[in-house]
Amino acid sequence: MERHDCHSATREYPHPFIHEVKMTRTQKIRGIILGSILFPLRVTLAAICFLIMWPIARLRLAGLSEEERSRPVTGWRLWLFYGIIKWLSRGVFFSLGFYWLKVKGRRADKKEAPVLVVAPHSGFLDMLVLFPAELATVVSRSENSSLPVIGALLEFNQAVLVSRKDPESRKKAVTQVTERLTSNGYWPQMLMFPEGTTTNGSALIKFKPGAFLAGVPVQPVLLHYPNKLDTVRWTYKGTTWVEALWHTTSQFYTNMTVEFLPVYNPSEEEKSDPILYADNVQKLMAKALGIPATDYVMEGRVPVSKLGGLSLPLESAARETLSLLHRDGLEAHEVEAALDRMIDRCQSGAQGSKVSAEELASILGLTDRQTAVTICSLYSKDEIVDLRQVYLSVSALSGFVSFKSLLHTAFTLFDRDGRGSLSAEQLSDLMAALLGFPQHHTEELYTQASSDGQLTEENLLRVLTTHSTYQRVVNEYMQPEEAGAALANGKAVNNNGNLHNGNGSLHYRKKFE
Repeated sequence: MERHDCHSATREYPHPFIHEVKMTRTQKIRGIILGSILFPLRVTLAAICFLIMWPIARLRLAGLSEEERSRPVTGWRLWLFYGIIKWLSRGVFFSLGFYWLKVKGRRADKKEAPVLVVAPHSGFLDMLVLFPAELATVVSRSENSSLPVIGALLEFNQAVLVSRKDPESRKKAVTQVTERLTSNGYWPQMLMFPEGTTTNGSALIKFKPGAFLAGVPVQPVLLHYPNKLDTVRWTYKGTTWVEALWHTTSQFYTNMTVEFLPVYNPSEEEKSDPILYADNVQKLMAKALGIPATDYVMEGRVPVSKLGGLSLPLESAARETLSLLHRDGLEAHEVEAALDRMIDRCQSGAQGSKVSAEELASILGLTDRQTAVTICSLYSKDEIVDLRQVYLSVSALSGFVSFKSLLHTAFTLFDRDGRGSLSAEQLSDLMAALLGFPQHHTEELYTQASSDGQLTEENLLRVLTTHSTYQRVVNEYMQPEEAGAALANGKAVNNNGNLHNGNGSLHYRKKFE
């Protein structure tokens, strides 16, 4: 099958990582009244079910050697403890208000489809899908094994544990998953959420290839929450998991529908290309849900869009920086002067390009130190920031300099040896500075812009401004708008931070020369 291109990170599609429970005043009042009664009652009942499950779950593998634990449970340990845990698990969700669970379609057996791929992933309440999935085995973070109750249930489930911080653990997990999926029914069916994180359900984000590495048939499973009030979702920003639990338990009941789609049998091309396989299944599931299939992913706990190997953050640090500068009272000419001071500091070489929040506040001419601290947090994990990143990413959106001039400055800053050519690592650093986000996969861009093993400024400018993929990065992602356009054009910005010209429209033309 041919590869289907995912949608790019334009403003055309909804942001899937933000969710707020929207309620009318009546709904809020009703939620407070019902929640004060139902929340403690339901959480207590669910906790009792968990406490009963805890020792029973431990008993399933009690007394078994490590070798025996590495094989699927059989015999009396299988049928006895399975039934108890299954119905206690259902009891947890019944206690929380999930009285009915509608199932559409037929679940394939483990030989037809060794793995169930479930989407969209909305939050921890999605685990109710394990009930119609007959408690299929899962993949979980190894850190969860030390949690009370949860650790016991993962042991009961014989889950594959993986530490995201340990490359060896990830390799071991891939091997384990592949062995189980290709065991021809020896191991139980597996269940995976290929998105890898939770969203608001407005779009499917890019599927991770883990469930597709073995090249075996998969059964897509769709989750629906057909409720008037969408309370179950817990995302990157917005409603917290505690609020999601409160709002959900404050309803009389919550509906959930699990829909099993027909088994997807991969082509030979898909078997040899897990990413292609994942993309095509994502597209099929998105079509069935009636929502877009996007190339959005979470990278380093930041939502990004992938394009040509580049990671484009959905929430631009540069745009937020320009908005913060505007809110701090800086006019367009003051921002331009601050950018000049930044580049002077970067090019001096004597002091280096790394600055503290205090130094950044001084360079920017800020009256509020906290604004500088906030800007630092947009680019780094502490209060030390690389001025090259701030200068280049903000300048790219401000419109004060042409893109050609900006790229020349960037090239000079990262061509430390003055060779007139960048290494692959230097190119990654340069693109990270321009985009305001770390770039770890610039191999494709390096190949496109290199000639005879040399990546020159001329070739890089040519690729970024003429190559169809990277031209989109420049035109769509580095295009000044809102706060940036306001500073560049001297227009008025309304209370929402949106730029309007005389007739209320937003405008700016990007210049390359």
